[in-house]
Amino acid sequence: MLTLFGEVYRYRGLVSALVTRHLAARYRGSVLGFLWSFLNPLCLMLVYTLVFRYYVRFDSVDNYTIFLFCGLLPWIWLSSGLIEGTSSIVASGSLITKSLFPAHLLPIVSVLTAMVHFVLSLPLLFVFMLLAGLEFHVTLLLLPIVVAVQFFLLCGLCLALSSLNVYFRDVQHVVANVLNLLFFLCPIIYPLTSVPDRFQFTMIYNPFAVLTTMYQQVVLEGVFPSFFGIVFVLLFSLLVLYLGVAIFDRHREGFAEML
Repeated sequence: MLTLFGEVYRYRGLVSALVTRHLAARYRGSVLGFLWSFLNPLCLMLVYTLVFRYYVRFDSVDNYTIFLFCGLLPWIWLSSGLIEGTSSIVASGSLITKSLFPAHLLPIVSVLTAMVHFVLSLPLLFVFMLLAGLEFHVTLLLLPIVVAVQFFLLCGLCLALSSLNVYFRDVQHVVANVLNLLFFLCPIIYPLTSVPDRFQFTMIYNPFAVLTTMYQQVVLEGVFPSFFGIVFVLLFSLLVLYLGVAIFDRHREGFAEML
């Protein structure tokens, strides 16, 4: 894992160029361009707020719109990073066939590209908090740690899934459908307290749900995440990263032949 990130640093110029290219390509031909980094989460927030604030009511949550936005932003990073990361090797076959090209950079570039959109959207969340008169807590200083944990988790998942997708193209379709299910297994559109006691284990032992809760705690609630939650998510992320690197290294030799 240290070797992997050492090479990312070594090829930082190439990584930066690829991220810039991906960002430019995403909005090429668009009139609003990078404004869609703000508009996409805003539109999702408006839709979910309408449905779950006024149709299916969660009155137990104060400032529901901001609560929703706080969970949606990391979820958009997670889902877009996973979807693009899973298909990153297959989509860049012309680069993979070049023997000197470091293939492992492609999934990480996908994660970083989605992360840039996440970071660009954070000021919008803070503006909403200011307008609502919410307090900025000292726990906000822990936000970079939560972001780093999610980054490691996504890198591990994308490395593993992108390599498997070269051999089994069904993987990218499975990922898209699993994400649809996973979205509703995380406390994004509903508060954690609304989950019945007999199903609380799905929140406690679901690392994605724990990660979502950590964002809500450090940004909105001003509560320090539980020691169990921090250790559980961190160890899970490092384990996934280790396995992702191992799976990628095992299959990378056959990429050029399969593509």
